Order: sequence, then C-alpha cells, then structure tokens
Amino acid sequence: MAHDESGHFKQRLGLFDLTMIGFGSIFGSGWLFAAAHVADMAGPASIVSWLIGGVAVLLIGLVYCELGAALPLAGSVVRYPEQAHGSTAAFLTGAMTTIAFSSLISIEIVAARQYADAWIGGLSRNASGDPTLAGWLVQFAIMVVLYAINRRGIGSFALVNNIVTVFKFLVPTLVIVLLLAYMHPGNFSLHGFAPHGFQGVETAISAGGVIFAYLGLTPILSVASEVRNPQRTIPIALVASITLAMLVYLLLQTAFIGALPANLLTEGWNGIATRLALPFHDIAVQLGLSFLALMVVTDAILSPTGTGNIYMSATARVVYAWSKSGTFFPVFQRMNTQRGVPDKALLLTFGLALFWTLPFPSWQALIGVVSSALMLSYAMAPTSAAALRRSRPDLHRPFRLPYFNLLSPLAFAIASLIVIWTGWTTLCWLMPALLVLTAIFMAVARRGLSNAEWTRELRSSLWMPAYFVGLLALSWCGPFQGTGLLNHVWDDVAVVAFALVIHHWAAICGLQDQAEHAA
Repeated sequence: MAHDESGHFKQRLGLFDLTMIGFGSIFGSGWLFAAAHVADMAGPASIVSWLIGGVAVLLIGLVYCELGAALPLAGSVVRYPEQAHGSTAAFLTGAMTTIAFSSLISIEIVAARQYADAWIGGLSRNASGDPTLAGWLVQFAIMVVLYAINRRGIGSFALVNNIVTVFKFLVPTLVIVLLLAYMHPGNFSLHGFAPHGFQGVETAISAGGVIFAYLGLTPILSVASEVRNPQRTIPIALVASITLAMLVYLLLQTAFIGALPANLLTEGWNGIATRLALPFHDIAVQLGLSFLALMVVTDAILSPTGTGNIYMSATARVVYAWSKSGTFFPVFQRMNTQRGVPDKALLLTFGLALFWTLPFPSWQALIGVVSSALMLSYAMAPTSAAALRRSRPDLHRPFRLPYFNLLSPLAFAIASLIVIWTGWTTLCWLMPALLVLTAIFMAVARRGLSNAEWTRELRSSLWMPAYFVGLLALSWCGPFQGTGLLNHVWDDVAVVAFALVIHHWAAICGLQDQAEHAA
C-alpha cells in the first residue's frame, strides 16, 4: 500500500480535490498579469507562447504521472531524485524547490494586494506596486490566515481550496465570453503577427510569465501520500489540470488581444504591459464593462490567495520530504499526528514566505528566478524516471508512460530550453549559486561516508554540476542577454544536443543497488 514512511498523513483527497489543487496552483496570479507581458514581448504570437509552454509542461507532467503513481510519497518532487540518484540530487532539488515554492507564496499574495489596491487604495506606494506599510500588513494578515488553514489539516485545506478554485474558474470564463464579444480580428495582424520573431515567443515563454503561470504540477505530487487510490488519481488529476489550464490560458490571451482598443496599439505592441498595469481590469473599464471590472478585481484578490494557500501546503511537505531524505535538518520531520500536518515544516514555510515579501516587493521581480529554479526542479523528473527505469525495472508502475525513450529526453530538452530562455542576467548568478551549494554539500557529506559510499554518491550525482556548468556556458554564448556567439536557432540546437547527452548520462548512473524505500 502506498503510504509515506511516517504513516501519519491522512489519505483524504479524492480525484476532484486533487484536480482542484492542480488547476488552482496553475491558475493563480499568472492570468492577471501575464497576458499583457507576453503580448508586449511577442505580440499576437503570444498565443503560440501559451501553446508551447502548455505542451512543454504537459510532457513533463506525463513523466510525473509515471513517478507519482509508482512512488506516491509526501513531497515527492524531492524524493524522486533521492530514489534515483542519491542524497546530492535530493539536497539540490530540495533547495531549489523550497526557495521557489516559498517565494511563490509571497508572489501570489503580493499580486492579490496589488489588485486590491485598485479597489480600496492606500496599499501600493508607486506605479511599480511596492507596498505601503498598510499594504505589507495586509499581506502579513493573509499569510497568517493561510497558515491557520493549513495548520488545521488537509481536510480543511481541501474544502477551502475547492470553493476558491471553482470561483477562480468561473470569473476567467466570464472574462473570455464578454471580451470575445468585442473581438477586433485586425488586432492579430496589426504590426505583424510576430513583431519580434520567434525569439520574442521564446522570451515570452520564460521571462514573460507563461512558464510561471503553468508552474503548478508539483503541488499535486507534494500531497501524494494523502490521496485515496493514488495510482489512478494522480495521473488523471495531473493531465486534467494541465489541459484545462492550457485551454483557459489560450482563450484568455486570444480574448485579450482581440479586445484591445485600437488607441492602445497605435505605437505597436511594445509597452502594452506598462499601459495596462492591471490588464483585464483596465480593458473592462475602457470597454465600459464596470461589472466585469469589479468581478476581475474580486477574483484577482481571491485567485492568487488561493494559489498561495496551495503552495503553503506544498512547501511544508517539500520541506518535510527534504528533511526525510536526510539532507536537511531532522527537526522538520516532526508531525502533528492528530492533524496529519508537518508542523515544524509549515512554520518554516510561513517564515520563508514572509521573508520573500521584504526584498522583492513587486510581482514581476521574481518571475525569471522562480521560473528557472522550478524548471530545473522539473527537469529532475525525466532524469529520475529514466534512471529508475534502468535501476529498478521491477518497480510497480500502475501508469507506464508509452514511448518513454522518446518523451522523457524530449521533456528534459524542453525544460533545459526554457531555463536558457530565461536569460544570462538570471542564470549568471543562479547557476554558480547551485554549483557552490553542490560543492558545500558534497564536502560535508564526504566526512560521513566510506570511500566506497563516496565513490557511489559521486558517480550517481556528478552529472548535475556538469549540467549546471553546461547551461551556464550555453547561456553565455546565446542571444538571451548573452554574448550572441550563437544565434537563437543554433543556441537552441546546442541546448537540445547537450540536454540529450546529460539525460543519457543521468539515466545510466542511477543508484544500481537502491533498496525499495516506498512501502
């Protein structure tokens, strides 16, 4: 039976609960802001950005379907690399995911506060959306409420999330229907369908908010040990939530482009995000749809808050799993057995989320960093699945991904491309930071291992620092704020070729004698 090793989590989540977690985590602040940002970068071709981003995340989601059904563990995103490649992989994945998840909580709450300012005023002190003292106190109060909801247990969390997510779906549907009634077909060819070429599409995917908007796979896996019939429920919920979100995002972007008043496009697509600071609200106001503007603001406060609630739950379970892997402080393994909640991990999550509201006050500030860190975390899924296929062929896999030898390397290559598209400005410090973390952890871990154990650990994890160095070099050579030695076509080709080599290397160096950890 698929339980987490602790046996303290409560299996209370069904298919509807899990699908709502998936859709609710994907559908947060992204729809509120990203439509204008991606149109700014790619023009009408931003629709292509949403399609490519959705397919990319769906491919990775299919790999996660196999892993999630076979190993339904709490905080699974950390446990898969541990099972496949050992403690170094678990540590790095835990660090990347915890930082990204906890900052996502603050990003969502900040987005809610920024939209609330359009309604009640006095919460933002400038056009960039930096908070006033009152605005920051509102953010703090919301986080306290989210902490209290999660502290009560998974049942209370799921009930609140289901109610919020249903509302989150209804308002964007209303936006789509009403804005499509104001469609101007000429907007899709005005100033060219792709005014910045395919490079604009690529930039919109990584830095414009497309991938950020889609990053909602792992909260489903974080609560895997609390799901009834996880072998069936997890794959269905993953695919359903991604597909539904992709459909809604495509329709929203289409409605946004088509409904833009002509006076906003006289100078081209550049600057649309500046002219429409609160995109769908501002369009509704210009079109005289005051009721729609009110509904957008209401949902804009509730929707990101609901997503923040999901990531509050998911981050706590990632911290728990990180601790359970033996690569983080053991105190965070402690559970409230009555409620089935990792109390210490939840408290740390609250503290981290609060911290991220201090130096990064605006929604856009962390998008590139979070997208890169989470996509690197997602990239661990194909490599973990490939290694486990070789090292543990007898592992029971209720969902077995067809055409795995094609789809797994493809998913890893796409994840690597999206990281590169984030740009040199982000990667020039993110990759060295990960390399330093790798060196520190391996130096500390070396002290407690025999020569044979150290050789085994080194063999299974050396591909990871090599991957980071390669991405750093390719970013430096590329056109995304790099030197431009490679144009965007040849840079993409080089990244794909490099990713295929790393995927093969990771697949053949899994822990060959790994014992079965999941009962």
